[in-house]
Amino acid sequence: MDIARALGIDLCDHGKLSEHIRQLRSVISSGLSSVTERKILMSLEKIFDSWSTETCLTTASVDEDFEENAQIPPFKSFICPLTKEVMKDPVVLESSQNYDRSAILKWFERCREDGRVPTCPMTGQEQVSLEFKRNIGLAGAIEEWINRNIEVQIKVALQYLGEGGLSSAESVEKVLDSIYRISEEHPESRYRVRNASIVNLVIQMLKEQSKMMGSHLRWKALMALHSMARDEESKLIMLKEGITRLAIRSLSETSEKEREFALRILLDFSVDEEFSSNLALEKGALYLLTSIAGNSNQPALSNLAEDVLKNMEKVEGNIEYLSKEGRYQPLLSRLCEGSEDVKMEVVKLLGKMNLTNSGKNYIARKGGRVLVGMLYSDVEGMEPNLQALCNLASLGDNAAVLVSQGLLPALTNILFTKQLGDSSKELAALTIAKIVSNPGHWESSFADNEGHEMQSAFIIHKLLGLLDLVSSKFQAAILLTLCGVTTSPKASDTAATHIKSGNGIKTVLQFLEHSDEPCRAHSYKLLSLLSEKMGQFTLEEFRASGKLSFLKEILLNAQCPLGEKTDIACILSNLPVSDSEVINILGPDLLIWSASQVKMQSSNSLGKNSKDSRNMIEGLLSLLLHYARNHDPKIISLIQETHFMAIFLEQLNNHSSHRAKRLGALGLKYLSESASLSSASRDSELQAPTGCFAHFVLLCGKPPMVPTQCPFHSVVCTDGSSFCLLKANAIKELIDLMDDDNVDVQLAAVEALLTLIPNTQTSEKAAEKLKELGLFKEAILLFKGLAPGELQERVALMLDRFLQKKKLAELCFTDSDLVKALVEALKHGTANTRAYAQDALQNLNQISGIGDRFSR
Repeated sequence: MDIARALGIDLCDHGKLSEHIRQLRSVISSGLSSVTERKILMSLEKIFDSWSTETCLTTASVDEDFEENAQIPPFKSFICPLTKEVMKDPVVLESSQNYDRSAILKWFERCREDGRVPTCPMTGQEQVSLEFKRNIGLAGAIEEWINRNIEVQIKVALQYLGEGGLSSAESVEKVLDSIYRISEEHPESRYRVRNASIVNLVIQMLKEQSKMMGSHLRWKALMALHSMARDEESKLIMLKEGITRLAIRSLSETSEKEREFALRILLDFSVDEEFSSNLALEKGALYLLTSIAGNSNQPALSNLAEDVLKNMEKVEGNIEYLSKEGRYQPLLSRLCEGSEDVKMEVVKLLGKMNLTNSGKNYIARKGGRVLVGMLYSDVEGMEPNLQALCNLASLGDNAAVLVSQGLLPALTNILFTKQLGDSSKELAALTIAKIVSNPGHWESSFADNEGHEMQSAFIIHKLLGLLDLVSSKFQAAILLTLCGVTTSPKASDTAATHIKSGNGIKTVLQFLEHSDEPCRAHSYKLLSLLSEKMGQFTLEEFRASGKLSFLKEILLNAQCPLGEKTDIACILSNLPVSDSEVINILGPDLLIWSASQVKMQSSNSLGKNSKDSRNMIEGLLSLLLHYARNHDPKIISLIQETHFMAIFLEQLNNHSSHRAKRLGALGLKYLSESASLSSASRDSELQAPTGCFAHFVLLCGKPPMVPTQCPFHSVVCTDGSSFCLLKANAIKELIDLMDDDNVDVQLAAVEALLTLIPNTQTSEKAAEKLKELGLFKEAILLFKGLAPGELQERVALMLDRFLQKKKLAELCFTDSDLVKALVEALKHGTANTRAYAQDALQNLNQISGIGDRFSR
């Protein structure tokens, strides 16, 4: 403006001023100017381009589908000469020129900064007074123009939004932008938008045309609604029309803008407690909010979601729902810092909540000590507190945490306090049972304030003493606790000893016929554990009570649950019953039933109840070993009929259970030991043909083929009537098990194979056959890597018997690694191992001619 006045050019004659600037460029470009002058020219051109831009008199759509008069253009007098925009607060100067208040104030400030006297931008007239008056008339005219434009824009919005799916996306977008501008720039006119039902139409469009709109239009709609939500009545309309669900739906979209405005709407609304309560109940709302809040890759959205959740945390009723989504801090804050009443409400909540494993662990670590402390201080709230601790203790990983926080002494104090009711004691016992069912944490901790451990005689005897005095649920909890203590590898031997000394087995036997199923189930489980530790004593107690036959009856009862059947089978298999008891008490019917059950449960071992089926199979296999060891002719006949060989052989390939493989190998061992006693095998030897068959041989010229004798039994072993490992193709399977990763399985396989080389009388054919099958080589390889122990002893015996055969000894007398392994066994092995190693070395020495170098 100053340059135009200096040149005597009309301020509105942009063309003439532009011509002068071009002339200036020509002079500067001639090379006579400095770099600074050229930079000034560039700045001057930019300023001129901005100043000379014609005012945009309309912001309405120019596309053919949009109404031409969507906005009334402003009069020129409405435009501020400085901003080129419609004035919001017009003021008049001494020069009678009108400017927007904020613009002229900035102009005067700039003049002062430049050290010039403030002037009127249009006239250049110096301003004596910097005071100016509001142009009320002009302001009223502008306000009227604005109101008329808002009416036009509302009319256009109603037209396009009311057409449903007929409007173009571009038209709808411009309408939504128009609504947003009205709300933002003229908040006093929001009521007009609301009264025109535009808020309803936008929400209706989001409901019915969400997919057609696309993400871009959806976030435009949410942006307009977010602005209109500052009008309280519009906010109520949105709530009534279901804006909450629409916003939640947009949280799952990929557009960051759409999710942003959905979150902004929820944030504005969530300051209301009732809204926050309802929001927590909306399906998927908390999940989406917590997911977004935890996404550090989008910090803006994360912060908005976090603010929504913080508003929701202020509502007491939301604590449970937030905890279910992993936001436990509000709950823990109330538990650790709240009043006694608030703490008790949290405790009640924890007792009934279905917490995730991570939630249980987090709460136990952060709030467990508070809960334990409340057991001592709040007798009235003890039961809810115990329920909460019982809930936390159901996670195995929490056992160590809760024990370290002193829970066990608090629980045993409740358990043995006479004044407290059975319900509290029952919960205390159940919580202890859950803790001790996870071994490795509690065994070395004190269980009471006097320094007794859970497996001590004092605690065990007190638990046994309670069994005769309490309710069935309480009894079940105590029995479960005893099961847990007896399961621990560290505490089981001590606990079993103290149960025995407290007459515990006799006490537990009383529960085998209890009407309450948990009591029965836990008593069977406990007896199963005890019979494994002290089989003979347990058997004597069963004999004295006359319940040995009772176990069989229950096992054969079709109504007996699978878990109880499994434990009963384990009890019977652990008891060292005599051969006569196997025949007269267990009997043939149990043999037949057990064999059929193994086959049936094997078909279920991959199904829904696969773990129960596998446990049942293992229990039954153990039970079948009683029969496999028995040499009664009737039992042997039944074993042949029920195909014991096939049942045990099948277990050798059981990849899911080391115990089943071990039992299968032991079963084959016992059957193999019976092979030489089997009359069926011996009767199967073929005689030379006589009588008419001899005449038939003469006529044919050739005798009939005689079946080959078994090299191990010196008879013809036939399918179904013998227990020959060779005939059953079991030898190779057992040799493979010698390389198993479980020592017990290896040992059982070696024991079974040793039945084929029982003594020095083993035939050359038998030894050669075993060498051919690979047993000799596998035994040598296995022995070289064995440490002292039972397995080394049994393999040493196998090698000793092999090396008694001269041909086999000749094959390995130069094997220095074998000699070294035998020497080490001679030095560090058990007494039997040393004897076997010495014999084996002597056999090798005789072949090699080394003499008695390795003899003692």
